[in-house]
Amino acid sequence: MKKVFAALLLACLVVSAGSMAFASADKPLAGETISIFIAATGIDEIMAEFTKDTGIKVNYLEMSSGEVLTRLRAANGKALADAWFSGGVDSYVKAGQEGFLEPYISPESEKIPAQYKDPNGYWTGLSVCAVDFIINKDVVKEKNLPMPTSWVDLGKPEYKGEIIMSNPAISGTNYSVLFHLIQLFGEEKGWDLIEKINANIPFYTKRGAAPPNKAALGEVAIGIDPYDCGVKIIEQGYPVASVFPKEGTPGFISPIAILKGTKNMEVAKAFVDWCLSKRGQEVQMAHTAKVATRPDADVPEYLRGLGEAKIIVVDPVKSGEMRKSIIERWQKEFGNKAEQ
Repeated sequence: MKKVFAALLLACLVVSAGSMAFASADKPLAGETISIFIAATGIDEIMAEFTKDTGIKVNYLEMSSGEVLTRLRAANGKALADAWFSGGVDSYVKAGQEGFLEPYISPESEKIPAQYKDPNGYWTGLSVCAVDFIINKDVVKEKNLPMPTSWVDLGKPEYKGEIIMSNPAISGTNYSVLFHLIQLFGEEKGWDLIEKINANIPFYTKRGAAPPNKAALGEVAIGIDPYDCGVKIIEQGYPVASVFPKEGTPGFISPIAILKGTKNMEVAKAFVDWCLSKRGQEVQMAHTAKVATRPDADVPEYLRGLGEAKIIVVDPVKSGEMRKSIIERWQKEFGNKAEQ
Protein backbone atom coordinates (compact mmCIF):
# COMPACT_ATOMS: atom_id res chain seq x y z
CA MET A 1 0.00 0.00 0.00
CA LYS A 2 3.03 2.27 -0.40
CA LYS A 3 1.49 3.91 -3.49
CA VAL A 4 -1.79 4.40 -1.66
CA PHE A 5 -0.10 6.32 1.16
CA ALA A 6 1.96 8.39 -1.28
CA ALA A 7 -1.18 9.30 -3.20
CA LEU A 8 -2.95 10.26 0.02
CA LEU A 9 -0.08 12.51 1.08
CA LEU A 10 0.11 14.14 -2.35
CA ALA A 11 -3.63 14.74 -2.44
CA CYS A 12 -3.45 16.37 0.98
CA LEU A 13 -0.60 18.61 -0.12
CA VAL A 14 -2.31 20.09 -3.16
CA VAL A 15 -5.35 21.49 -1.37
CA SER A 16 -5.25 25.06 -0.19
CA ALA A 17 -4.68 25.91 3.46
CA GLY A 18 -7.49 26.70 5.84
CA SER A 19 -10.95 25.32 6.33
CA MET A 20 -14.39 26.44 7.28
CA ALA A 21 -15.28 26.15 10.94
CA PHE A 22 -16.96 22.81 11.60
CA ALA A 23 -19.59 24.04 13.96
CA SER A 24 -22.24 26.63 13.32
CA ALA A 25 -23.20 29.29 15.83
CA ASP A 26 -25.84 26.85 17.03
CA LYS A 27 -24.32 24.20 19.32
CA PRO A 28 -27.17 21.83 20.19
CA LEU A 29 -25.02 19.60 22.41
CA ALA A 30 -23.20 22.38 24.28
CA GLY A 31 -22.75 21.52 27.94
CA GLU A 32 -22.80 17.76 27.34
CA THR A 33 -19.77 15.66 28.31
CA ILE A 34 -18.10 12.79 26.49
CA SER A 35 -15.77 10.20 28.02
CA ILE A 36 -13.12 8.68 25.77
CA PHE A 37 -10.13 6.38 25.73
CA ILE A 38 -7.17 7.98 23.97
CA ALA A 39 -3.83 6.80 22.58
CA ALA A 40 -2.35 9.94 21.03
CA THR A 41 -0.07 12.93 21.54
CA GLY A 42 -1.18 16.57 21.51
CA ILE A 43 -4.54 15.56 22.87
CA ASP A 44 -5.20 18.58 25.13
CA GLU A 45 -4.93 20.97 22.18
CA ILE A 46 -7.13 18.80 19.96
CA MET A 47 -9.86 18.39 22.56
CA ALA A 48 -9.81 22.11 23.35
CA GLU A 49 -10.61 22.84 19.69
CA PHE A 50 -13.38 20.23 19.70
CA THR A 51 -14.94 21.83 22.78
CA LYS A 52 -14.61 25.29 21.25
CA ASP A 53 -16.42 24.16 18.09
CA THR A 54 -19.18 22.08 19.71
CA GLY A 55 -19.48 23.13 23.36
CA ILE A 56 -19.06 19.47 24.37
CA LYS A 57 -16.72 18.86 27.31
CA VAL A 58 -14.23 15.98 27.21
CA ASN A 59 -13.08 13.59 29.92
CA TYR A 60 -10.40 11.21 28.74
CA LEU A 61 -8.19 8.41 29.95
CA GLU A 62 -4.92 7.95 28.09
CA MET A 63 -3.70 4.40 27.47
CA SER A 64 -2.37 2.21 24.68
CA SER A 65 -4.76 0.43 22.34
CA GLY A 66 -3.80 -2.97 23.75
CA GLU A 67 -4.66 -1.78 27.26
CA VAL A 68 -8.05 -0.54 26.07
CA LEU A 69 -8.81 -3.91 24.50
CA THR A 70 -7.82 -5.70 27.72
CA ARG A 71 -10.13 -3.44 29.76
CA LEU A 72 -13.04 -3.94 27.39
CA ARG A 73 -12.67 -7.70 27.70
CA ALA A 74 -12.49 -7.53 31.50
CA ALA A 75 -15.60 -5.30 31.68
CA ASN A 76 -17.73 -8.07 30.17
CA GLY A 77 -20.01 -5.76 28.20
CA LYS A 78 -20.18 -2.86 30.66
CA ALA A 79 -19.71 0.54 29.00
CA LEU A 80 -16.44 2.05 30.25
CA ALA A 81 -16.50 5.14 28.02
CA ASP A 82 -18.36 6.61 25.06
CA ALA A 83 -15.68 6.56 22.38
CA TRP A 84 -12.15 5.45 21.54
CA PHE A 85 -9.70 7.78 19.83
CA SER A 86 -6.50 6.72 18.00
CA GLY A 87 -4.10 3.85 18.68
CA GLY A 88 -3.34 0.72 16.65
CA VAL A 89 -6.00 -0.51 14.24
CA ASP A 90 -5.37 -4.18 15.09
CA SER A 91 -7.01 -3.71 18.50
CA TYR A 92 -10.02 -2.00 16.90
CA VAL A 93 -10.42 -4.91 14.49
CA LYS A 94 -10.45 -7.37 17.39
CA ALA A 95 -12.79 -5.14 19.43
CA GLY A 96 -15.25 -5.00 16.55
CA GLN A 97 -15.14 -8.76 16.11
CA GLU A 98 -15.70 -9.31 19.83
CA GLY A 99 -18.73 -7.02 20.02
CA PHE A 100 -17.24 -4.06 21.90
CA LEU A 101 -17.89 -1.41 19.23
CA GLU A 102 -21.08 0.29 18.04
CA PRO A 103 -21.28 0.51 14.24
CA TYR A 104 -21.58 4.08 12.99
CA ILE A 105 -20.95 5.39 9.48
CA SER A 106 -20.44 9.12 9.80
CA PRO A 107 -21.54 11.34 6.90
CA GLU A 108 -17.94 12.62 6.96
CA SER A 109 -16.58 9.14 6.22
CA GLU A 110 -17.60 9.35 2.57
CA LYS A 111 -14.55 11.60 2.09
CA ILE A 112 -12.23 8.89 3.41
CA PRO A 113 -10.88 6.16 1.06
CA ALA A 114 -12.26 2.67 1.64
CA GLN A 115 -8.91 1.15 2.67
CA TYR A 116 -8.90 3.34 5.79
CA LYS A 117 -12.25 2.28 7.25
CA ASP A 118 -14.22 -0.77 8.30
CA PRO A 119 -16.96 -1.54 5.76
CA ASN A 120 -19.42 -2.27 8.58
CA GLY A 121 -18.75 1.03 10.34
CA TYR A 122 -17.14 -0.37 13.49
CA TRP A 123 -14.17 1.98 13.09
CA THR A 124 -12.96 4.68 10.72
CA GLY A 125 -9.34 5.69 10.20
CA LEU A 126 -8.42 9.16 11.43
CA SER A 127 -4.83 9.15 10.25
CA VAL A 128 -1.79 7.13 9.26
CA CYS A 129 1.27 7.19 11.51
CA ALA A 130 4.72 5.95 10.52
CA VAL A 131 7.33 4.26 12.71
CA ASP A 132 10.86 5.67 12.84
CA PHE A 133 14.10 5.36 14.80
CA ILE A 134 14.95 8.21 17.16
CA ILE A 135 18.74 8.18 17.42
CA ASN A 136 20.78 10.08 20.00
CA LYS A 137 23.62 11.58 17.96
CA ASP A 138 25.79 12.19 21.02
CA VAL A 139 25.53 8.57 22.19
CA VAL A 140 26.37 7.03 18.81
CA LYS A 141 29.35 9.39 18.47
CA GLU A 142 30.60 8.76 22.02
CA LYS A 143 30.32 4.97 21.62
CA ASN A 144 31.59 5.00 18.03
CA LEU A 145 28.43 3.37 16.70
CA PRO A 146 27.36 3.65 13.06
CA MET A 147 24.07 5.42 12.38
CA PRO A 148 21.52 2.66 11.69
CA THR A 149 19.57 3.05 8.46
CA SER A 150 17.66 -0.23 8.30
CA TRP A 151 15.84 -2.88 10.28
CA VAL A 152 18.69 -5.26 9.49
CA ASP A 153 21.11 -2.83 11.13
CA LEU A 154 19.17 -3.04 14.40
CA GLY A 155 19.93 -6.75 14.56
CA LYS A 156 23.70 -6.24 14.50
CA PRO A 157 25.58 -7.09 17.72
CA GLU A 158 27.25 -3.67 18.03
CA TYR A 159 23.89 -2.26 19.18
CA LYS A 160 23.57 -4.62 22.15
CA GLY A 161 21.86 -2.81 25.03
CA GLU A 162 21.34 0.30 22.89
CA ILE A 163 17.79 -0.20 21.56
CA ILE A 164 14.47 0.35 23.32
CA MET A 165 10.98 -0.37 22.05
CA SER A 166 7.67 -0.70 23.84
CA ASN A 167 5.89 -3.96 24.60
CA PRO A 168 4.09 -5.05 21.39
CA ALA A 169 1.50 -6.94 23.44
CA ILE A 170 0.39 -3.54 24.79
CA SER A 171 1.49 -1.07 22.13
CA GLY A 172 -0.31 -1.07 18.80
CA THR A 173 2.68 0.76 17.31
CA ASN A 174 5.14 -1.97 18.11
CA TYR A 175 2.76 -4.78 17.28
CA SER A 176 2.70 -3.17 13.82
CA VAL A 177 6.51 -3.43 13.80
CA LEU A 178 6.38 -7.20 14.39
CA PHE A 179 3.66 -7.65 11.78
CA HIS A 180 5.58 -5.47 9.31
CA LEU A 181 8.86 -7.38 9.72
CA ILE A 182 7.13 -10.72 9.20
CA GLN A 183 5.36 -9.43 6.09
CA LEU A 184 8.47 -7.71 4.76
CA PHE A 185 11.00 -10.52 5.24
CA GLY A 186 8.74 -13.58 5.39
CA GLU A 187 7.82 -15.76 8.36
CA GLU A 188 11.19 -17.43 8.99
CA LYS A 189 13.51 -14.51 8.20
CA GLY A 190 11.16 -12.05 9.89
CA TRP A 191 11.20 -13.91 13.20
CA ASP A 192 14.95 -14.43 12.88
CA LEU A 193 15.42 -10.65 12.62
CA ILE A 194 13.02 -10.05 15.52
CA GLU A 195 15.17 -12.41 17.62
CA LYS A 196 18.35 -10.55 16.65
CA ILE A 197 16.82 -7.16 17.49
CA ASN A 198 15.51 -8.57 20.78
CA ALA A 199 19.09 -9.52 21.72
CA ASN A 200 19.96 -5.80 21.60
CA ILE A 201 16.97 -4.67 23.70
CA PRO A 202 17.51 -4.66 27.50
CA PHE A 203 13.76 -4.42 28.23
CA TYR A 204 10.42 -3.49 26.64
CA THR A 205 8.60 -0.45 28.02
CA LYS A 206 4.87 -0.21 28.76
CA ARG A 207 4.32 3.02 26.85
CA GLY A 208 4.96 3.85 23.20
CA ALA A 209 6.30 7.29 24.14
CA ALA A 210 8.99 5.88 26.46
CA PRO A 211 11.55 4.71 23.82
CA PRO A 212 12.12 8.15 22.22
CA ASN A 213 12.29 9.75 25.68
CA LYS A 214 14.98 7.31 26.79
CA ALA A 215 16.93 7.91 23.58
CA ALA A 216 16.60 11.67 24.03
CA LEU A 217 18.01 11.45 27.57
CA GLY A 218 20.94 9.33 26.40
CA GLU A 219 19.91 6.20 28.29
CA VAL A 220 20.14 4.30 24.99
CA ALA A 221 21.22 5.17 21.47
CA ILE A 222 18.03 4.19 19.64
CA GLY A 223 14.30 4.32 20.36
CA ILE A 224 11.77 2.67 18.05
CA ASP A 225 8.72 4.89 18.13
CA PRO A 226 5.71 6.37 16.35
CA TYR A 227 6.88 9.37 14.34
CA ASP A 228 4.55 11.76 16.18
CA CYS A 229 6.38 11.07 19.46
CA GLY A 230 9.77 11.53 17.81
CA VAL A 231 8.82 14.87 16.29
CA LYS A 232 7.96 16.23 19.74
CA ILE A 233 11.39 15.17 21.03
CA ILE A 234 13.15 16.87 18.12
CA GLU A 235 11.13 20.06 18.64
CA GLN A 236 12.29 20.15 22.28
CA GLY A 237 15.91 20.49 21.14
CA TYR A 238 17.37 17.14 22.17
CA PRO A 239 20.42 15.91 20.19
CA VAL A 240 18.46 13.34 18.22
CA ALA A 241 17.79 12.46 14.60
CA SER A 242 14.80 10.72 13.02
CA VAL A 243 15.58 7.90 10.60
CA PHE A 244 13.13 5.86 8.54
CA PRO A 245 14.44 2.35 7.74
CA LYS A 246 15.34 2.01 4.08
CA GLU A 247 13.58 -1.36 3.60
CA GLY A 248 10.29 0.32 4.45
CA THR A 249 8.50 1.21 7.66
CA PRO A 250 4.97 0.38 8.82
CA GLY A 251 2.33 3.04 8.49
CA PHE A 252 -0.46 2.06 10.83
CA ILE A 253 -3.99 3.37 10.71
CA SER A 254 -5.16 5.21 13.83
CA PRO A 255 -8.96 4.90 14.00
CA ILE A 256 -11.89 6.26 15.94
CA ALA A 257 -14.87 4.25 17.20
CA ILE A 258 -17.96 4.43 19.39
CA LEU A 259 -18.00 1.96 22.27
CA LYS A 260 -20.88 -0.46 22.67
CA GLY A 261 -23.31 0.44 25.43
CA THR A 262 -22.69 4.19 25.47
CA LYS A 263 -25.59 6.17 26.90
CA ASN A 264 -24.41 9.29 25.03
CA MET A 265 -24.89 8.12 21.46
CA GLU A 266 -25.66 11.53 19.95
CA VAL A 267 -22.66 13.09 21.70
CA ALA A 268 -20.44 10.21 20.57
CA LYS A 269 -21.63 10.61 16.98
CA ALA A 270 -20.92 14.35 17.12
CA PHE A 271 -17.41 13.59 18.36
CA VAL A 272 -16.76 11.14 15.52
CA ASP A 273 -18.21 13.56 12.96
CA TRP A 274 -15.95 16.39 14.15
CA CYS A 275 -12.83 14.21 14.24
CA LEU A 276 -13.46 13.01 10.67
CA SER A 277 -14.35 16.45 9.33
CA LYS A 278 -11.84 18.50 7.33
CA ARG A 279 -11.62 20.94 10.23
CA GLY A 280 -11.08 18.17 12.79
CA GLN A 281 -8.47 16.39 10.70
CA GLU A 282 -6.49 19.57 10.15
CA VAL A 283 -6.55 20.29 13.89
CA GLN A 284 -5.22 16.79 14.54
CA MET A 285 -2.39 17.15 12.02
CA ALA A 286 -1.39 20.44 13.62
CA HIS A 287 -0.75 18.65 16.92
CA THR A 288 0.16 15.05 15.98
CA ALA A 289 2.69 13.99 13.35
CA LYS A 290 0.20 11.79 11.53
CA VAL A 291 -1.23 12.26 8.04
CA ALA A 292 -5.01 12.60 7.88
CA THR A 293 -7.00 10.01 5.95
CA ARG A 294 -9.02 12.75 4.23
CA PRO A 295 -7.30 13.73 0.97
CA ASP A 296 -8.81 17.23 1.14
CA ALA A 297 -7.21 18.05 4.52
CA ASP A 298 -4.23 20.39 4.27
CA VAL A 299 -0.92 18.90 5.48
CA PRO A 300 1.21 21.26 7.63
CA GLU A 301 4.76 22.04 6.53
CA TYR A 302 6.47 20.01 9.26
CA LEU A 303 4.84 16.77 8.02
CA ARG A 304 5.85 17.08 4.39
CA GLY A 305 9.14 15.23 4.91
CA LEU A 306 7.10 12.04 5.33
CA GLY A 307 6.79 11.97 1.55
CA GLU A 308 10.44 10.87 1.40
CA ALA A 309 9.90 7.81 3.62
CA LYS A 310 9.04 4.39 2.23
CA ILE A 311 5.85 3.88 4.21
CA ILE A 312 3.96 0.62 3.80
CA VAL A 313 0.45 0.92 5.22
CA VAL A 314 -0.38 -2.06 7.42
CA ASP A 315 -3.34 -4.14 6.23
CA PRO A 316 -5.82 -3.67 9.12
CA VAL A 317 -7.74 -6.91 8.54
CA LYS A 318 -4.71 -9.15 8.12
CA SER A 319 -2.85 -7.58 11.05
CA GLY A 320 -5.93 -8.01 13.23
CA GLU A 321 -6.32 -11.66 12.22
CA MET A 322 -2.65 -12.42 12.93
CA ARG A 323 -2.39 -10.47 16.18
CA LYS A 324 -3.18 -13.34 18.54
CA SER A 325 -0.67 -15.78 17.05
CA ILE A 326 2.10 -13.18 16.70
CA ILE A 327 1.70 -11.84 20.23
CA GLU A 328 1.50 -15.33 21.73
CA ARG A 329 4.77 -16.32 20.07
CA TRP A 330 6.45 -13.04 21.03
CA GLN A 331 5.38 -13.41 24.67
CA LYS A 332 6.59 -17.00 24.82
CA GLU A 333 10.02 -16.23 23.33
CA PHE A 334 10.73 -12.65 24.45
CA GLY A 335 8.06 -11.62 26.96
CA ASN A 336 10.39 -12.12 29.93
CA LYS A 337 11.95 -8.75 29.06
CA ALA A 338 8.66 -6.85 29.32
CA GLU A 339 8.60 -4.06 31.91
CA GLN A 340 6.20 -4.90 34.76
